[in-house]
Amino acid sequence: NQPMTVKTSERFLSLDVFRGLTIALMILVNTPGTGADLYPYLVHAQWFGFTLADLVFPSFLFAVGNAMSFSMRKFQEAAPADFWKKVLKRTAIIFLLGFLMYWFPFFRMNEGHLELSPFSETRIMGVLQRIALCYFFGAVLVRYFSVKTIGFICAAILLAYWGILYGFGEPGHELEMATNAAAKFDYAILGEGHIYKKDAIPFDPEGILSTLPSIVNVLAGYLAGVFIRRKGKSYETIAKLMLAGFLVFALAEWWALIFPLSKKLWTSPFAMLTIGLNLSMLAALIFAVELKNIKFGTNFFNVFGKNPLVIYLFSELFYISLRLIPVNENQDAFEWVSEEIFQRIFPGSFGVLMTAIVFMLLCWALGYWMDKKKIYVKI
Repeated sequence: NQPMTVKTSERFLSLDVFRGLTIALMILVNTPGTGADLYPYLVHAQWFGFTLADLVFPSFLFAVGNAMSFSMRKFQEAAPADFWKKVLKRTAIIFLLGFLMYWFPFFRMNEGHLELSPFSETRIMGVLQRIALCYFFGAVLVRYFSVKTIGFICAAILLAYWGILYGFGEPGHELEMATNAAAKFDYAILGEGHIYKKDAIPFDPEGILSTLPSIVNVLAGYLAGVFIRRKGKSYETIAKLMLAGFLVFALAEWWALIFPLSKKLWTSPFAMLTIGLNLSMLAALIFAVELKNIKFGTNFFNVFGKNPLVIYLFSELFYISLRLIPVNENQDAFEWVSEEIFQRIFPGSFGVLMTAIVFMLLCWALGYWMDKKKIYVKI
C-alpha cells in the first residue's frame, strides 16, 4: 500500500455527518407512524425496484468502510494476535447485540402464563448481524490485501453472486422470493424458525448468502476513504469522486437491465447503484462542509454519528417496547400516539412521517445528552 499523505489526526467532519445522516434516516424509515400509508419513497421496494429507504442500510455499510480507512494503520501494523482478538471480539459483540435485540423482550404470554420466548423461533440474522459480518470480512481483507487487490475482489464477489443466484436458483424462477438461491441457502443452514417472518413468506432480507455482495459496500467505503485521505480536501477529490459515482451508477443501471435491482436479494447492480450514489453524496458533503465551510445542521447529524450503535439499539428497543404496551383493545402505545395525536393534527401520510420524525428526535435527544456528558460507547 502507498503511504498516506494526510495526517491520521486530520478529521473529516463530512464523513461524520454522512454517518449521522444515515442513522437519522434509518430510524425514520424503521419507525413510521400508523393510521395511514407512509410516502412511497420512504418504504422499501416490495421486491424489485429502488426507493430512498433502500439506500439507507447500504449507506451505513459504506460509512463502516469509511471509518475503516481511518484506522487502517492500526489494522496493518498490529501484531496478528492483537488484530484477530480485536476484530473477533468486535464482530461477536455486534452480532450478539443484534441477536438479543430480535429476542427482546425475551418473555411472552402463553395462556395467561409468562414464559421464555423460545430460542428456536428467534431470528439469527439481521441488520447488526450483517454489519458485524461485513466488518469482519472487510477488516480481514484490508489487513491482508492491497488497495488494488481489494478492487479486484469487489468485482469478483459481485460477479460470483450473479453466477450463484442464476446457477443455484430454481430454473426459470431464479430471482423469486421462494425459489432463489439465497432463500434456499438460508433455509438449509438456519431453518425456517430462525428466519424473518414478517414478509409475504418467511424470507430473510439480511440472510447469510445475500451478505456476500453487501461486503462490497463496506470495501467501497474503505476505498473511497483511502482515496480521500491521499488526495485531501480539494476540488480534484470532489471531481474524481463525482465522476466515479456517476460511472458506477451508470454501470449499475446498465447491469440492472439483465439482473434487476433488489434490496432484499442485495443483487450486484443494487450494491453498485448504492455505492455510486454514496460516492456522489460524499463528494457533495466534502464540497459543502470541508471546502465551503457550511456548518448548518452538521452538529445535529454529528450527534448521531458519535454514538451510532447505542442510538440505533435504543431506537429499536424503545419502538418494540412501545408496541408491547396496550392502551386499549385496538391500540398499543405507539399506535395511540400516532393515531390519536399526530393523525388528528396532520391527517394522512404527513402525520405518519411526523410520528417518525418526532421519534427520531427523541433518539437524537439521547445522543445529545450522551455527547454533553462526553459518553462515547466504542466497541
